[in-house]
Amino acid sequence: QVQLVESGGGLVQPGGSLRLSCAASGSIFRLNAMGWYRQAPGNQRDLVAAISSGGVTAYADSVKGRFTISRDNAKNTVYLQMSSLKFEDTAVYYCNAHVTTQASGVSALYWGQGTPVTVSS
Repeated sequence: QVQLVESGGGLVQPGGSLRLSCAASGSIFRLNAMGWYRQAPGNQRDLVAAISSGGVTAYADSVKGRFTISRDNAKNTVYLQMSSLKFEDTAVYYCNAHVTTQASGVSALYWGQGTPVTVSS
């Protein structure tokens, strides 16, 4: 009923920039909090950044000052602008969203399928 699709990943040099997008579609009454997570091989999936429906943001310490999360509610899309990229940023990046599909009811958590980011010289 609800689908999240990430895009924008790829290969980038250290110090470079990349912008990820995540578009939500389906039976969406309201998009609530949205976020970006990443998972490197052999590691757990960790929070990178999150943004509330009102635009309040939170970041992992490792990306503060380098990454910016934003959202376009009219397009049901969340973005992650990444700059000053480091080798340690290499991972598969996933977006998620808490979605209300009816005017009344509990929100459900949905995940995208991920987009890989590789930082290499």
